[in-house]
This record gives sequence, C-alpha cells and structure tokens, in this order.
Amino acid sequence: MSNTLDSLKKSLAVPPGFNPCLVPIDRRCIDQKPVPEILCCESGLRAQFKAAPTWSPEITDENRHVLASNIITRKQEQGITTKAAVLMPLVMQASGLHVLLTQRTEHLHDHAGQISFPGGRMDEGDESLVATAIRESEEEIGLPSQSIEVLGSLPEYLTVSGYQVTPVVALVKPIPQYRPDPFEVADVFEVPLRFLMDPANHEIRVWQGPEGSRRFYAMPYADRFIWGATAGMLRNLYHLLKA
Repeated sequence: MSNTLDSLKKSLAVPPGFNPCLVPIDRRCIDQKPVPEILCCESGLRAQFKAAPTWSPEITDENRHVLASNIITRKQEQGITTKAAVLMPLVMQASGLHVLLTQRTEHLHDHAGQISFPGGRMDEGDESLVATAIRESEEEIGLPSQSIEVLGSLPEYLTVSGYQVTPVVALVKPIPQYRPDPFEVADVFEVPLRFLMDPANHEIRVWQGPEGSRRFYAMPYADRFIWGATAGMLRNLYHLLKA
C-alpha cells in the first residue's frame, strides 16, 4: 500500500526541474473585485472574521487532482496522519499590514525551494490545529506566541503531498529579528497585504503535466514567485475579505 501511495504522489507532483516561472500566463484576474482598503487593516480584518460572512472557498486544480486520486482517503485507511496547519501571519508594520512568508530550503522532501507559510504536521501533543500553527512558527522562524493574535482559520487546503492543511490567519506584532531554522527555512520576507489582495496581481498559469493540463495561481512580487498551494490559500483569504 505504501508503494501505491508513493506512486500516486509522484504522478500528481510536478516533475524534477520544473520551473513554474516559465509556465505561460493564461490570464490575469483583472476583472475581479478588489478587496476594500478598509478590510486590509487590523480593525477591518477583526470585524470581517467576527462577522463570518457567507463565502465559498475556491477549488484549485491541485485540490481536484488530490480528490480524484483518493490519496487522502488511502492515507487515512493506513492510519497515517495528514492533518497540518500553517500560520498566515499579517505583520502590523507602520506602513500597513504585510504577509510574512518563508522560502523553503532546497533539500526538503516536500515542496523544496518553494515559498510557503510557516507550519507543518500536527503533533500528538498539539491541542488543536491553531496550536500546531503557532508551535511550528516558533520552531521554524522564532516567532513568539505572545506576538500572535489569531483571527480565525480558512478552509482546509489539500496538497499533492497528501496533507490537509488548515491556514490560521493571525495579526502579528513585528519582532526585531526572526530566527529561521536553517534546515527548513532559507529566507523570511514580507509582502504588502494590499498587493496580495489585489486580483490584478493574481495570474492563472497552465502547464501540461503527465495527468493532462493543470492550472495554478501565481502572484509574482519583485524577485519572489508565489505560486501553488501558498497562492491558493491567499486566494481564499481574498475571497473571504471581498465577501
């Protein structure tokens, strides 16, 4: 059964040497409604999460492929833990809110070199997925729990590596210096929330893989290429804030 799961993951994953930056842009989301500026600040975010508006999460091609493969179900049948959480840290800078992101190291088994949020697999000792996100953020980048104000969570995001990831959105007080774990994190950086919540900066790219064509979101910023699961989670934050 383990070999079957490994084969499924390989068939869904991007091939070695894949460069998402070279995948053609199908379209930009310039026709979609932008998030009001008032919802890109601390008070607006608190109010939106408290109000719990009706909205629908976006199902990406990555989610569809994972669901069609039954990889999550098969891992559950084996008793393999697939629950994970990431922290979506919104840093309260003087110039406005900034989304904190990490660049993963190149030697990691899953999503090597990609841009992601701090987070990881839920441990047995974690009381909740929120606790997982906070613990992992402290371990990965040295973000102290007392600097974190959790606003709420977004719907689960399914990844080709077989994880059910819960994004935990939080306001974060800036700290003097991050302490990235050199094994997992190559770099820590920030992107203005207003940039990421403007659909004019959201690209849809399409590549031809072994399972047929697959679309993914990308949000290039300066010399950073945000794409895949991270961009998909940011799209759900966008949908919540514009609801």
